[in-house]
Amino acid sequence: MTRTDPDSCPGVLRLHQAADGPLARIRVPGGRLSPEQLQDLAAAAVDLSDGNIELTSRGNVQLRQVRDAAALTERLTGAGLLPSATHERVRNIVASPLSGRIGGWTDVHPLVPALDGGLRAHPRLAELPGRVLFTLDDGRGDVSGLGGDIGVHALDENTYALLLAGNDSGIRVSPADAVDLMLAAAHGFLELRDGQWRLHEIPQGSARLTDHLLAARPDLDASGDPIELPVRQDIPIGWLNQDDDKVALGAGVRLGSLPARTAEFIAAVERPVFLTPWRSLVLADLDEWMAEQVVRVLAPMGLIFDANSPWLLVSACAGRPGCAKSRTDVRADASEAVDTGRVVPTGAPQFAREGLDADDIVAAGRQHWSGCDRRCGRPKGAVTDIIATVDGYRIVPAG
Repeated sequence: MTRTDPDSCPGVLRLHQAADGPLARIRVPGGRLSPEQLQDLAAAAVDLSDGNIELTSRGNVQLRQVRDAAALTERLTGAGLLPSATHERVRNIVASPLSGRIGGWTDVHPLVPALDGGLRAHPRLAELPGRVLFTLDDGRGDVSGLGGDIGVHALDENTYALLLAGNDSGIRVSPADAVDLMLAAAHGFLELRDGQWRLHEIPQGSARLTDHLLAARPDLDASGDPIELPVRQDIPIGWLNQDDDKVALGAGVRLGSLPARTAEFIAAVERPVFLTPWRSLVLADLDEWMAEQVVRVLAPMGLIFDANSPWLLVSACAGRPGCAKSRTDVRADASEAVDTGRVVPTGAPQFAREGLDADDIVAAGRQHWSGCDRRCGRPKGAVTDIIATVDGYRIVPAG
């Protein structure tokens, strides 16, 4: 696939003109926010946008209806969330959220600043499309299945598999060399692309990039036994006991929209926050007493600490009024379905149906509500699609 149109992925310095106003996307490498950064985001959401912080499927955030782009740029620069004007849109790095605290072969979070810094240090890498995704998986398999372009997956404490276009390349690398190899792969992608935005769009892209790396690095080989990388919906929710006897709290966010006021309360806890690619967050390094108080305060504010909540099964595109292509307000319809008990964890297999009114829809399991056939924001894996058409909703069963 050769793209004829330029990459239009938004950032802070290049806003997307959505139907409801300018939209800014802020990269958060590894999903990690300090309490101060979260507080700055909350203040910017109130002062300069619609009062909400949208979580994305790459652990980034968005602000809608931005009223003053220059003021937003100044604030985010001061908060350390815009360290490069040239490379801001290429810093798409997803890391296993619980790494270094609960399970996993190794802690991948130290690789995040090294990879981010390496991307920003190479002027040519500013040419990467804004949709290229880097993944760092500590071996638990939570983010390797997201279909990243370039990633590493821990096989043990001392070995990573290099992933290209979401598949195992067969190349193995040590933790010390992992970042350099990922950066070399990024340079190789630029040499191979012909207008494509993603590695999987290049014909035989993964194999060709593997050959490119082997030719450049005689010390490498691609003889590793291939590993399976299934798509997993590993949303860390609720009380999570860390390996150091502290507590992490996983919290779901309804349809990924975090009110600024709730974000302010989270920031006031003064602990690290990790945004996940499942539009949720993890608040880490709490003692038990503090964790109990956090749940007591934030659950009534709408954060989800129940792993069985139907809200965790539902995602949706922007819908109206945010998207001009949407045929209806899918977020309102999806929310009504949850509130009225029409989203159920399990049930009979879904059947394809068309021409449904919103209040006639009952669907089981993971589901994505879309305002048109583009199905923006659809998660990876088996998902029932609920799509708005000119004649009502259409259900497309998972698989």
